[in-house]
Amino acid sequence: MAQAIPVSPLKVDLPPLPPLKGVRLGVAAAGLRYQGRPDVMMMEFAPGTTVAGVFTSNKCPGAPVDWCRQALKGETARALVVNAGNANVFTGRAGVETVEATAAAAGALVGSAPSEVFLASTGVIGQVLPHAKLTAALPALHATLKETGWADAARGIMTTDTFPKAAARTATIHGTKVTILGIAKGSGMVAPDMATMLCFVATDAAIPAAALQSALRRGVEASFNRTTVDSDTSTSDTVLLFATGQAGHDRVSAFPGDALDEFQTQLDALLLDLALQVVRDGEGAQKLVRVGVKGATSDSSAKRVAMAIANSPLVKTAIAGEDANWGRIVMAVGKAGEPADRDRLSVAIGGVWMARDGGVVEGYDEAPVVAHMKGREIDIEVDLGLGRGEATVWTCDLTHGYIDINGSYRS
Repeated sequence: MAQAIPVSPLKVDLPPLPPLKGVRLGVAAAGLRYQGRPDVMMMEFAPGTTVAGVFTSNKCPGAPVDWCRQALKGETARALVVNAGNANVFTGRAGVETVEATAAAAGALVGSAPSEVFLASTGVIGQVLPHAKLTAALPALHATLKETGWADAARGIMTTDTFPKAAARTATIHGTKVTILGIAKGSGMVAPDMATMLCFVATDAAIPAAALQSALRRGVEASFNRTTVDSDTSTSDTVLLFATGQAGHDRVSAFPGDALDEFQTQLDALLLDLALQVVRDGEGAQKLVRVGVKGATSDSSAKRVAMAIANSPLVKTAIAGEDANWGRIVMAVGKAGEPADRDRLSVAIGGVWMARDGGVVEGYDEAPVVAHMKGREIDIEVDLGLGRGEATVWTCDLTHGYIDINGSYRS
């Protein structure tokens, strides 16, 4: 039997999560895999709620991802149902039947068509999800939905997560205050390419689906798509954004110009907050790592170099061992497949430049770097010296804890 996973030392506490107009939510225990804990979460949205979504780039997606992609074409949502413990992936016709039955059951409860119900599943791949248990739990769950259920919802979608993840922000649209609340889950199989990574965000703003989709894509690219725990892109990655339209501000057009500038800024901040919480809870993680790359031939090239560093097992294990081994960083730069020149390359850890222009800095003192490596948050900076491209990504160290968790995941 798998041992209890200790809470990450990088844990972030839940912030205050006030009610959000147009959303009721809650959790229930359906016994899908876990016993004695909630494993189903439901949200109900006010009529007219618009929706946007970004999904995994994995070519073997789960049935819930396929369902959501199709449902997104309708641009409106009345409900969301999420289960933990079973990913409903690689389950063939049974997986399709599960999403169809779940959407129909939830739709009947909220008075909507199944196509206005969005679904997500997380957990073990390749096991049939017993949808009879899931749909049987929904009526009682729906009867207990409440506006203050955000913290419970964050806990109810956890799998190997060691702490619940949530964030809140406010913005103004046409002079009216709007609220944005979000929850996320993720710990391993995390290399969002839009891991097993799920994120659900709601706002009381009234935003057309097209504008909402544009805002979400921009926010995801600057947050979840710049994080990695283990380089493995899950079959289930889903980020959904719901706008209930209950805030009462003036109309926003499908092409809003600068009307959503402050909203976009706060949405970006919320998504990055959630993405970093996922990295902080990386399986076995002891350290949060920021990798900054500049001097690349383009921003996209800089991102690929940064991700090569962030995904390198040798770099990540050196960080876990608190070893200031900058040679491994050089290796990762060179293997990225992007323009690089050994004789222009510079590397810094903790703000101390260790190597410049292809060689060790004269008089380099490793002591402050060693001290930095003993901390919980590690900063790596690379200058390729080739251009103006730059990017920042985040990862965590790779410890034996990752092996312990994943070696016993199905036990």
